[in-house]
Amino acid sequence: MEENLIIDISESNKGKEQIIINKKYKFNFSYKRKDNSKVYKCTEYKKINKCKSFIILNDKKEILKYNSSHNHPENEYDVSLSIMKHKINDGIEKSSIPFGIKIKPLYNKISKEMGLICPEYNSIKSQISRNLNKKLLSNVTTFAEIPSESEYYKTKRGENFMIFKNSNLIIFQSPFQAKLFREYNDDIFVDDTFFIALKFSYQVFITRTYAKELDSFYTTSFAILKNKEQKTYKMLFEKLKKNAKYMIRYNYKAISNLPFINPEYIFDIYVIIKIKSIKNNYCQFLKFLEYFYKTYLIDYDMKIWNYYNNIEHIANNASESLINYLNNLFPTKPSFY
Repeated sequence: MEENLIIDISESNKGKEQIIINKKYKFNFSYKRKDNSKVYKCTEYKKINKCKSFIILNDKKEILKYNSSHNHPENEYDVSLSIMKHKINDGIEKSSIPFGIKIKPLYNKISKEMGLICPEYNSIKSQISRNLNKKLLSNVTTFAEIPSESEYYKTKRGENFMIFKNSNLIIFQSPFQAKLFREYNDDIFVDDTFFIALKFSYQVFITRTYAKELDSFYTTSFAILKNKEQKTYKMLFEKLKKNAKYMIRYNYKAISNLPFINPEYIFDIYVIIKIKSIKNNYCQFLKFLEYFYKTYLIDYDMKIWNYYNNIEHIANNASESLINYLNNLFPTKPSFY
């Protein structure tokens, strides 16, 4: 085992504990052993590199075993982002006025401690602001503790719009939204976002519909999901159908969502999209579907582009942060002085 290993504690995008070694490699918590020691696997384990490096720590954060057989380059910039975000979030958590704290002075203080390899302020500002906006009351720390009844679940007319809650799912839909959901069902548009999801949840799932008479889109439901299991999504739509009292005619046109869908269902969804496109005579889109089928379903291994079981960065925030960092290194116009 290597000597003089430097350990930093951070957290992943989903709020789980993360270990950083020598400010070069990140390890996400994997599981706890019978002796209460914890196993952490390299964050590249679920990516294309399939890195097999791991580290085992006891409950005092002392190293019991370290496999350093990384098969990928060091990533000091990405690591510095994680450390900076964790230190700022930790400072906010310890503050007596977390919502009134000034992020920039805290950043300046931490950046001096970190030294040269430090992310730009703009690269972490939005993510820190998001974490502040995701905070709930201090007495709500888990999904189960979200109350089943609340004054905030009532419309101005006194109508209850939280229609369902279990250990994995909470659905909000007002009577007016249910009416729109029922009457304008030719196309149901969905949007799943991780940006505003609670720390102890997986995502916020939103449905929208298009009202032709008004030429406008309307939100018809909000849901908070604790996981990405297929049965959770199935339960979500069953409850929405029951509340709206009709059977949804599913219309899968958002082919861009396929990288995040269970691979077992992708071919079936592709067939549904194609049938719908033929029925509506979407000639140009049918040409694209043929290209998509040949390129991504035949020529390429689906594991290369599908991230259903392999999500580290849910969005491209990390890539954009690095691009912003590189852009800030160079002036817009060259200077001779």
